[in-house]
Amino acid sequence: MAALSAWFWNERFWLPHNVTWADLADPAPGVEYPKAGHLFSALPLALGIFALRIIFERCVAGPCARSLLIHPGVGRRAHPNAVLEKVFTSITKSPDSRHLDGLSKQLDWEVRKVQRWFRNRRNQDKPSTHTKFCESILLGCGILGIAGTVIPIRSHSQTGSLVMTPGLYYYYVTELAFYWSLMFSQFTDIKRKDFMIMFIHHLATIGLISFSYVNNMTRVGSLVMCVHDASDFLLELAKLANYAKYQRLCDFLFIVFSVAFFITRLVIYPIWVLNSTMFESWAIVGPYPSWWLFNFLLLVLQVLHIIWSYLIARIAVKAVLRGKVCNDVRSDIESSSENEPDTPTDGPKAYSHSPKGENGTNGHCAAAKARVQNHSSW
Repeated sequence: MAALSAWFWNERFWLPHNVTWADLADPAPGVEYPKAGHLFSALPLALGIFALRIIFERCVAGPCARSLLIHPGVGRRAHPNAVLEKVFTSITKSPDSRHLDGLSKQLDWEVRKVQRWFRNRRNQDKPSTHTKFCESILLGCGILGIAGTVIPIRSHSQTGSLVMTPGLYYYYVTELAFYWSLMFSQFTDIKRKDFMIMFIHHLATIGLISFSYVNNMTRVGSLVMCVHDASDFLLELAKLANYAKYQRLCDFLFIVFSVAFFITRLVIYPIWVLNSTMFESWAIVGPYPSWWLFNFLLLVLQVLHIIWSYLIARIAVKAVLRGKVCNDVRSDIESSSENEPDTPTDGPKAYSHSPKGENGTNGHCAAAKARVQNHSSW
């Protein structure tokens, strides 16, 4: 284990050539540098945030949703059927025509009835608008957005060197704890199609935050988090307005989010952050292995920014030209054909969607969620 630890914490990878771990372990009086052990304090805080979120969603978000007439409502449920349930869980959730014909003959059902059963069964596993509203409301409060905008600026204005200030430390630990809590909550929230993508996203974000802290790149790390936090909470607010059917407010918030996204990701990030990390830092400390890795990851992030900006721009153009865009493919309820008859075995009447999109709106924010939800917070 000692040999493995020495290999992993090799100074020639992590630090510039004229810096050692001893230099960081024994700083001058009143000076504090980041240490890997500091990050362990994020784990208990993550559990606290996770517990707080559960309490908040049940005690605050739920009543708030009901006050906006967003009720838990139960959609059309599939009638219990052992044969179809076995096919659904072990073979396919969307059977093709061959499977449908075979099941139709086996059960002596019409093919349309078998199709309806599978559609209703798929809808059972998808979150309702009430659930999505409760999941988004805590983020929509903009807590991290406000903290991400204020704390790093104040911290960097207090010192001109790469030392750790209390405000910067608490911001780092809070951000890291927040993403750990998202990792925990993924296993309790309703499973979505992008479960694995979001899991990898959270894991990568945790790794990058930890990497920048251990490597004492906290100034650039905090600025990257600040740039992302400044617009992320606006998307959550837009989604909340969409779920509550305040379409004009949703459109306004989506426009504000789009402008903030473009400015922070395509202007501030490359001109301020990348220019400093790639060119100014080269002149000050020169390149070293972890420097190359860190800048490579930041460049990959910039490429993703360009892709996401293109997708957001497409949504905006479609909204202007057509007045509607596609639904949120992650969690929308499948609607049934208008001429498809109901049968007594299908249970209560299903919720359906108008051509305008999720919840009867034009779908701007729903599509924005589908396109942007997977974006990395780094």
